[in-house]
Order: sequence, then structure tokens, then C-alpha cells
Amino acid sequence: MPAVGFHSARLAVIGLGLIGCSWAKGLRVRGCVGHVSGYDLNPESMRLAQEQGIIDAFSSDVAEVVRDADFIIISVPIMAIRSTLEAIRQAVSDFAVITDVGSVKGSVAMDVQAVFGETFDRFVPGHPIAGSEKAGVLAANEDLYVCHKVILTPLPVTSELASKRVELAWQAVGADVELMSVAHHDEVLAATSHLPHLLAYSLVDTLANTHENKEIFNYAAGGFRDFTRIAASSPVMWRDIFSANKRELLKTLDLFSEDLTRLRTLIEQEDSTGLMGVLTRAKAARDHFSNILARRAYMEPMKTTSVTYTASAGQPLTGQFRVPGDKSVSHRSIMLGSLANGTTEVTGFLEGEDSLATLQAFRDMGVVIEGPDNGRVVIHGVGLHGLQAPPGALYLGNSGTSMRLLAGLMAGQSFDVEMTGDESLSKRPMKRVADPLGQMGAEVSTAEGGRPPLKVKGGSTLKGIHYDLPKASAQVKSCVLLAGLYADGETSVTEPAPTRDHTE
Repeated sequence: MPAVGFHSARLAVIGLGLIGCSWAKGLRVRGCVGHVSGYDLNPESMRLAQEQGIIDAFSSDVAEVVRDADFIIISVPIMAIRSTLEAIRQAVSDFAVITDVGSVKGSVAMDVQAVFGETFDRFVPGHPIAGSEKAGVLAANEDLYVCHKVILTPLPVTSELASKRVELAWQAVGADVELMSVAHHDEVLAATSHLPHLLAYSLVDTLANTHENKEIFNYAAGGFRDFTRIAASSPVMWRDIFSANKRELLKTLDLFSEDLTRLRTLIEQEDSTGLMGVLTRAKAARDHFSNILARRAYMEPMKTTSVTYTASAGQPLTGQFRVPGDKSVSHRSIMLGSLANGTTEVTGFLEGEDSLATLQAFRDMGVVIEGPDNGRVVIHGVGLHGLQAPPGALYLGNSGTSMRLLAGLMAGQSFDVEMTGDESLSKRPMKRVADPLGQMGAEVSTAEGGRPPLKVKGGSTLKGIHYDLPKASAQVKSCVLLAGLYADGETSVTEPAPTRDHTE
């Protein structure tokens, strides 16, 4: 049975490599295509694709391949896209939708406009984030794109009908489709794909040119092999990608070069604390990335099964276990340890999502924090005025405690801060902390209804106040007292009923 939503009576595939053939094969085995024609510069690839049942017919004339096709896939190297478009322009029907699979979209957009004109609305740039070390027709895999991301970057003139058709074609083979602008795509891919490939090629080339290269490669461990594996990719393809995305790649390379220079300085000056900061931040970011990938498993359809358990009496249990730490104290241990001078060691830290959100926020503001490791955290304090502007918004997940307490600390900083959270946190009231901070002289803004995101403007001069809590709240009390650390004069709070005194 065909997959719901997409069907092509006549599909044309230009470029019969792994990517194009896998898509065509995936559509075919799922009953989504009628007749499939193909073209490749290599006659043997066309013969093999027909032999494997991926295409029904081929021609050495690419124009003949696309004639009467209602869906055209262009799977050729980036630098060959313009000449391909020029070769098929006269033969493309008035109803055909065209898409590509290149990993740079800015150059493709310019090619389409140059060949078809600025008003052509049936081209949908695309980029599947999938691949294999194998290549060619025989490596085609009908399930290559299952649960893999595909980025579509419709042009301003692209019709919604064309975009939806390409989206359905990818979803038909199991892909997760995301929409993105052309510029943002090239910026993201420069950092996540193009730069890593460039570094891998450069590292292998550097080591290969040393006089001891044989010994270096003989003793290379798994990490070296894993990182440099991508340097075995096609040099021609990557030369073209580097050239096509030159502007974004150079921006990312310059940023990396600056950080690499700073890292060299840390090593040269034997700054172990600074070096630990870089390593712990990188590990935390990598762990977060791994968690995101792990959650993909939850995207699979759930299956319901019935299981019967029988419990019977057993022997008494004996042993030892560690009681989880207190969440409220864990939050404040990170905050106060970061603002202290010197090193603070914490044991019993609760490694839950909320307290980890606080920990990551202070890492983002330049605090070196080791761990957590079995509840142990080492915080290298930067002092009351040592926090640095984070690179972006502070994402606090579902932790209202983090946002409300941090609001007080951020009110006294010299830099602007935006604090965001997940969907649940974005529904919680923040006016209860914004109001007293405003009375102290802070500039705090919220979204509609006094809810996150919370934006705190830096450089405000705070004055001490006495605040009568309208409602008992340890979080609001803590927010005011933490802001009081940066205020001129005395700050005091009266609460209508006793609340937890962790902050005091």
C-alpha cells in the first residue's frame, strides 16, 4: 500500500548515488511512485540502478529523463547544480516540482534564480542529514532516512503546494522534516558539519606531513580514528561544499581559531582552572547533545503490551544507599558557591534536571564547575562581581526555582540577560519577582500575563528596600535577598508565614 500523502506518477532522479537512489528506492518499496527514470554521468550507474529495480528507464540525455516528470530529484555535487538546471530548463513540465539534496543552500538558491528566474515557485531546496560510509547505487538503502532529519529551506517565492509535496515525499520514507531559512541552514551546517570535516582533513594532512608520520598513524587510538574517519570522504565533494559555503565557513573557522588560541594560552600559562572550565563546559554540552539524540527513541510509535506480575514474600532487604540531596539546597549551593571567592566543594548534590539547569546557567556565565560526580560538585567561585554575560539566553528547563532566584542575581549584573524555559515553565507567573525587583530599581520585563521569558537589563543601580511579601514564598524571598547583595542600603523582607530559610 502506498504511504499516505505522497505519490508520483513519473519520478525523475538526476544523480544515481547513495542519496538519490536511497530516496527513490524508499519511495518505490512503499508504493509511492509509478514510473521512475534516472540519469547519471556514469553509464554503469544507470545500468546498475535499472538492474536493481530502483529506476525503470534511463537516458544519456538528462532533458529526456525529466520530460513529463511530475517530481524531480537533483542529487548531484553542489557545483554541478547550475549546469544541471540549465540542461533541464526547457524540458521541465509546467506542473513538475523540483528539489535537491545538497548540503549548502545559499548557492542553490542563487542557481535557481539565475536559471529559472526570481519568480519560479516550484523549486524546494532540501538537505537530508543522513549518509553512509558506502557510496553508489549498490549502497542504496530504502530505510536510510527513517528517523533522520531532513531540512527544507523554501525560498520566499516557493509555493506552499510545492513545499508540502516535497515534505510529504520525505515523510513517506520515514524522515523527520524541519523547515529553516536558507541563511540559517548554511550557518548551522557550517558549524556542525562543514567545519568538523575541514578540521579532520587538516589534522590528517598535518600529521601526514611530519617526518614521524608512520609511527603517529601506527599508534593512533580510537579517538583519532573516530574523529578523522570523515577525512576519508570524497575530496571533490568537500572542496565544492567548502567553496559554496565559504562565507559561513570562514566565520565559524575564525570563531574556532580564536577559541583555539585561548586554549593554547591556558595550556601555556598552566591555567588549570581555566582549562578545566573549557573541558567541563564542553563535556556538559556534549552530554546534553547525547540526551537530545537519546530522546529520539520516544518518537517511535508506542506499543501496548500486557504483563502479569506475581509478587510473593521474600527475605528482608539489607544494604546501603545514598539518600538523594535536597533540591532547594542544591540550587543555592551552586549560586552561592559561584559568587564566593575561592573553591567550594559540595557533596550530596541532587543530580536532577532542575538543579542541573542552575548549574548549567552558571557555567554559561563563566563559572568553572567540576562534576557532578556521584553527588560531588567543585565550584571555582568568581566573586560577587565576576559573572560574565552568557552567549545566549539562559535556558532553565522546567525549573521555576532557577528562574525566580536567578532573577534577583541577574538584577545586579552589568549585562543584559534573558531567561527562558520549557512549555510548562513558560506558563508560570513571574510578576511576583518582577514587582519587588522593579521597586529596587531593576528593569525586568516579562511576556504577556507576567510569564516567561524573563528579561533583565544590566547596569541598573539597585537600592535596598523593605518588602512585605503578599504571600509566603521562599523563592520570592530569596530573589529579593539575593538582589540585596548588589543594592545600596539595607534590604529586608517580612513574610506572612515562615518559609524555608535555605537562602538565609
